Amino acid sequence: MMLVKEAMTKTPVTCRTDTPLREVVALFRKHHIGGLPVLDGTELVGMVTESDLISLLETERTSDDLWLPSPFEVIEIPIREYINWEKTRHSLQNIGDMPAKKIMTRRIITAAENMDVEAAASLMLREGISRLPVLRGKIIVGIITRADIINAIGSSYTQNTGTDQQ
Repeated sequence: MMLVKEAMTKTPVTCRTDTPLREVVALFRKHHIGGLPVLDGTELVGMVTESDLISLLETERTSDDLWLPSPFEVIEIPIREYINWEKTRHSLQNIGDMPAKKIMTRRIITAAENMDVEAAASLMLREGISRLPVLRGKIIVGIITRADIINAIGSSYTQNTGTDQQ
């Protein structure tokens, strides 16, 4: 039975509550991740994910002054729409300046280091999430993702059989 502490990423990428969303997106891209624990000092206070950003953009998109053109519309933009586009650019600029705490999920589901990997996987499935911050007391010591769990199960399978199975 493998434990979370054996499968988790030990130094997770995190952000602060005041980290602007443009930096959050830059961290997602740089580290090829889809979510970040949000810290206030050393305390875990939320999670910010790609889904949070997408729902923010969807909300913004439906507001009156935000107009995102399709590639076809760009070719034939009437001049009156250009004014609307300026408002849109300003609105998107504001999203980039928005702090992580504005869109983070505050209900955080976490794992403990000594939890079984299978229990962590079951928790992720039940909650419909892709990652669990791992806490020791109130301090974040790692993060475990679906990919970490698959790797852990795969490596234990290879070790148990002693050969690479196809």
